[in-house]
Amino acid sequence: MILNNNIQENYLFVKDQIASAARKAGRDPDDITLVVVTKGQPLSIAEEAIIAGALHLGENYAEEGSRKILSVPQDSSVKWHMIGHIQSRKARLVCEHFNHVDTLDRIKLAQRLDRFAGEFDRHLPVLLECNVSGEASKFGFQADEPDRWSDLLPEIEEIIKLQNLEIRGLMTMAPITTEQDQARPFFERLRQLSGFLAGEFPEVHWGELSMGMSADFEAAIQEGATIVRIGTAILGPRVAAGNI
Repeated sequence: MILNNNIQENYLFVKDQIASAARKAGRDPDDITLVVVTKGQPLSIAEEAIIAGALHLGENYAEEGSRKILSVPQDSSVKWHMIGHIQSRKARLVCEHFNHVDTLDRIKLAQRLDRFAGEFDRHLPVLLECNVSGEASKFGFQADEPDRWSDLLPEIEEIIKLQNLEIRGLMTMAPITTEQDQARPFFERLRQLSGFLAGEFPEVHWGELSMGMSADFEAAIQEGATIVRIGTAILGPRVAAGNI
């Protein structure tokens, strides 16, 4: 929930909450990256987030995000994360403009991203999106049944072989809940999946776990999140698409 209409105050308050949750879990707050979700917000709000200190911004749609990326100073230190489902036909646009892809959810997309990243002479960091809840409405590699995790290995092995993508970890979205503890088992499952994959592919860096949003990021941090995605708690409600 938004605290007030001052984005900088909200940003600093959320950073303090993240730091507090990390210390309670015996972790270093500096090990957790805050991605401020600017999807559905006008460019002016994204610019305010940058002024407030945000170094990582997240967008769900390739066109909307690309317009914002092209509108900020090109020497900006801000990193832009694609955090939404990527249609295959948008892969080129994503590779051209975004710094990170946090929602790689299928081999076909991986192959297209790899091809376009090569065309742009880029080495693209990616997270594998995993559906650890089994919800039909969610995208991602199906990973809700630990005894079937071995089924994921052939496709992941093919992604590892791609020359222009670099796997850095996993991403998930927990079911919407009213209590943070209700989301905790799904965060724990993603962490366990990360450990399983690290055992199978030790040559890959599996260190990043992107999980937790405005309503449940504290539980996610306690379960090992290294990236949390927070939007409305910092920026306020999203505006109508026509006003972006």
